[in-house]
Amino acid sequence: MATYSEKLRAQKRADTDQLMNLIGRFSIHLVLTILALCCLLPLLMILSASLTDEIALTRNGYTLLPAEFSTAAYELIFRNPTAILRAYAVTIFTTVVGTVIALMLMSPLAYVLSRPDFIFRKALSFYVFFTMLFNGGIVPYYILMTQYLRVQDTIFALLLPYLVVSFYVLILRTYFAGLPEELLDAARVDGASEFRIFISVALPLAKPALATIGLFTALNYWNDWTTALYFIRSAELYPLQYLLYIIQSNAQAMQLQSSVGMNMGDVPTQTARMAMAILATGPAAVFFLFFQRYLIRGVTLGAFK
Repeated sequence: MATYSEKLRAQKRADTDQLMNLIGRFSIHLVLTILALCCLLPLLMILSASLTDEIALTRNGYTLLPAEFSTAAYELIFRNPTAILRAYAVTIFTTVVGTVIALMLMSPLAYVLSRPDFIFRKALSFYVFFTMLFNGGIVPYYILMTQYLRVQDTIFALLLPYLVVSFYVLILRTYFAGLPEELLDAARVDGASEFRIFISVALPLAKPALATIGLFTALNYWNDWTTALYFIRSAELYPLQYLLYIIQSNAQAMQLQSSVGMNMGDVPTQTARMAMAILATGPAAVFFLFFQRYLIRGVTLGAFK
């Protein structure tokens, strides 16, 4: 039977362990909070710069608070609000529709590649992997899109490039291959077809991986502007990133004309560049917050067996 002194020492050890645990948790949260603020600091400085007068920004540099508040950069960008709203609509449409179609194409391809009893598994895997190592280059790509597929100046030109990404297919294949084989065998014993197993068993279990690949694909569509540069000539089909690129190029041209003596007025090129970054990354950041928990699960689940 424990004596009073032994009980007292045990209670002291328990209190000490609890205190150290509390201090450890507080320290970890404090460090993570500081790191999060450090990551958020550049975005706050960009936002502040976009709301700062061009001359004040050049004179004082980047600060957390605007030295001289000005909305000239946003006024320059929204000089034609219809074009901006139309570009947002095009980008949102291509991002949503492209991501959904991409998942519908890549997930069944990855599933069949993960099945060891699929007779064309090695040949198809080699074909997918080969495209990661070699490609025809920009000239054959341009000829394919314009001369054979004839999708220039259509919405399909913005959708096609990211419908199937080989690297994402291999990631999904690895995830499908790690699913418990017992569950798939149980579904086969119950009489389910391979398509039914894919729809009812594999896809629900692969939600974290699908969400992760969906997020990556959506960011590809959202940030893409080179496709519009190559294949889009109609202003009604300009995505957001390409329209911002055109506005920035025009602002730089106007600034150059002002520097050589042509009176074009004050053009806020630096602050406009910061405002474009806010307009381009803001919706994507909100989209990321909604899928953050799926992204973390998709990244970490593969590390546990």
